[in-house]
Amino acid sequence: MDSAKNLLYLVTTKNLKHKVLHKNWLLINSLILLITFFSFCSCSSDTITTDKPIRDGELLVSKSKTFALGFFTPAKSTSRYVGIWYNNLPIQTVVWVANRDSPINDTSGILSINPNGNLELNQNHSTIPIWSTNVSFPQSQRNSISVVAQLSDIANLVLMLNNTKTVIWESFDHPTDTLLPYLKVGFDRKINQSWFLQSWKTDVDPGKGAFTLKFSTIGKPQLFMYNHDLPWWRGGHWNGELLVGIPNMKRDMATFNVSLVEDDNHVALTYNMFDKSVITRIVVQQSGFFQTFTWDNQKTQWNHYWSEPTDQCDNYGTCGSNSNCDPFNFENFKCTCLLGFEPKFPHDWYESRDGSGGCVRNNNASVCRNGEGFVKVVSLKVPDTTVAVAKGGLSLEECEKECLRNCSCTAYAVADVRNGGSGCLAWYGDLMDIQKLTDQGQDLFLRVDAVELAKANSNKSSKGVLGRKRLAAVLVVSIVAIIVLLSCVYCMWKKKRKDEMLQQSNQESSEEEIVKRKSLDKVDLALSIRVAWLMIVKVAVKRLSRDSGQGKEEFKNEVTLLVKLQHRNLVRLLGCCCEKEERMLVYEYLPNKSLDFFIFNQTQRSSLEWGRRFKIICGIARGVLYLHQDSRLKIIHRDLKASNVLLDSAMNPKISDFGMARIFGENEIQARTKRVVGTYGYMSPEYAMEGRYSTKSDVFSYGVLLLEIIAGQRNTHCEIGRDSPNLIGHVWTLWTEGRALDIVDPALNQSYPSAIVLRCIQIGLLCVQENAMNRPSMLEVVFMLCNERPLCQPQKPAFLFNGNQELQGSSTSGGGYSINELTETTISAR
Repeated sequence: MDSAKNLLYLVTTKNLKHKVLHKNWLLINSLILLITFFSFCSCSSDTITTDKPIRDGELLVSKSKTFALGFFTPAKSTSRYVGIWYNNLPIQTVVWVANRDSPINDTSGILSINPNGNLELNQNHSTIPIWSTNVSFPQSQRNSISVVAQLSDIANLVLMLNNTKTVIWESFDHPTDTLLPYLKVGFDRKINQSWFLQSWKTDVDPGKGAFTLKFSTIGKPQLFMYNHDLPWWRGGHWNGELLVGIPNMKRDMATFNVSLVEDDNHVALTYNMFDKSVITRIVVQQSGFFQTFTWDNQKTQWNHYWSEPTDQCDNYGTCGSNSNCDPFNFENFKCTCLLGFEPKFPHDWYESRDGSGGCVRNNNASVCRNGEGFVKVVSLKVPDTTVAVAKGGLSLEECEKECLRNCSCTAYAVADVRNGGSGCLAWYGDLMDIQKLTDQGQDLFLRVDAVELAKANSNKSSKGVLGRKRLAAVLVVSIVAIIVLLSCVYCMWKKKRKDEMLQQSNQESSEEEIVKRKSLDKVDLALSIRVAWLMIVKVAVKRLSRDSGQGKEEFKNEVTLLVKLQHRNLVRLLGCCCEKEERMLVYEYLPNKSLDFFIFNQTQRSSLEWGRRFKIICGIARGVLYLHQDSRLKIIHRDLKASNVLLDSAMNPKISDFGMARIFGENEIQARTKRVVGTYGYMSPEYAMEGRYSTKSDVFSYGVLLLEIIAGQRNTHCEIGRDSPNLIGHVWTLWTEGRALDIVDPALNQSYPSAIVLRCIQIGLLCVQENAMNRPSMLEVVFMLCNERPLCQPQKPAFLFNGNQELQGSSTSGGGYSINELTETTISAR
């Protein structure tokens, strides 16, 4: 500040006339402020001392320049807070707030060390602190104590004794909503310390919000998300490898180094990154999500990595006690009573589809020294361990004996003690919050009475027979595959041999005869494959003609992707053959053809009642989510439509036709192409008009498909007397008029749940919004389909092409199911 005053003195004493000085006063004043700013910057340090506080406008910066501490104002707010944020990112991202519940209403704040050795925040020179570290010192030491506060390179603000560097307070002991590397979540009973995260109230208010993430101290410690004081989501206990409620943790172990320390009085969960250059943070959102973000340097934005909860079964106690919640059961009720139990409130369970009341023992069956035993329930998120007791390092057999001798023991499980697991874990009382997992689940051994035990053993024997039958079926399929392969090799050898003989011995043959023989060779090739398969099993053979629109590159692309992708909602490839212009794909046989055969046919769509339609809607969403997030590759389908969704014998949807699909890198968000391929009516506006495609392009296509399933109409269908050029526009008009249910297919005959259908229409409109950034991700779509939380209002959708019949002509119409209509063009933006 003195240097700024000296500059002003020099400027004003150089024989400048008063008039000139007056005209340039604004420039001089700006120069003073600029020099003052650089003076602050050059003097910024990482330490606060008793004679060196920081005021509003000044910063503490860690030694590595990674983090900064100072005063900030949240967006759309006027209040001031002291916080820590990333210093070198273009987006201010606050990771800790001191006075989160005590905002300052002006810029007079000062953070200093008071005479008692505490760090405190004051306003307008008031002696009453707004916020303080509130450390207690012995009376004899208060006058002689010397402390400093330092901001470390891991965003930890540390208050310590100046001479010994002993830490007496640190911000890592008082986190707000963000979990950073090396910051811990847990508790220590000996010192009565708890480390937990608590959401902001709103985006503009960092005060303590409704959601808290912490470890429970009752029973076996486990991670919980609480909504106020009620369990909202359960991350579960540490089984030696991961938290049982976050099965995807194992997938991330190569990136995140997660550790948990646990004993009778202490639990601490921390993480860091193996690649120290990766910037990451885990945040408890005010919406109730527990989300992980990583920083993308190329895009200069935060990328969403994963989040919990993801579906209805993740919500705590969805199915009540003694029941299992299956998030993949789209056709029936998600809740199932455990073996030997029945619904406590049958009417709510069967009629209202409300499983929160849980289940009770059948007829109060006896499970106490009356021939009872245990049955194994596989691949679960094991129950809430609040009523569980760890039995140390007992083996599986020892754990069973220990549980059997106590009549109140209802179940047990065993975790690997070598990796820090609990060993034998036994539950006493009702079993709460069980969930079916596809993988990484844990086996639970459930106590049942003698009758149920006998049934289970009988079923086990029959399953053994069934298992042998399945093994035989696998052998048959393997033999089929070998036959197909040998047939292809033989046919190609035979064709090559014939070509050589044709060239040598039929020099004088007419060109017409040669073409005829080659055509016969192709027929032989096709028949060889078909006969080899039909000798044993039914399959679907897709033979691509020259004018199919799918070239050799698209054919290879489809084969390459389908070999690597495995999901219940993706079609399964069994074999292929490619010889010159002949290209064939051998798929699993799906007897119900494609989705458009049903929903666009006046007769067939009456067989699709709402339950089946909703099952198809959810199944397609799960399949696309797998492509975008859960598969080994990140896939953009680019041609999602009704004719590319096949249906098996149980009407389960299977996404097919990956010729146009593209693989994205793990951190890749968007790509551009000059070759726009796909089907009009399903293409997102940014892709059709500018060639930009991303996962949000598939979300748009999915939204169109969802609305088509509900309406039983093609998006490109133009109805006489309707103002809107397509289905999307018509749905939007009805939505704005409060008549969205008017779009529902009349074939449903009003036999559908209005609230659920209306919610699906709203989800469809959210997916087809014109701005791709506003569309939800497929993870959010699945979550919205499986939950009943309020949805945000959709914005204007994209009325693509405004009814231009020339551009819409690629979609077939009529009663039958469509052939794979492929449209390829290059479109200029307009």
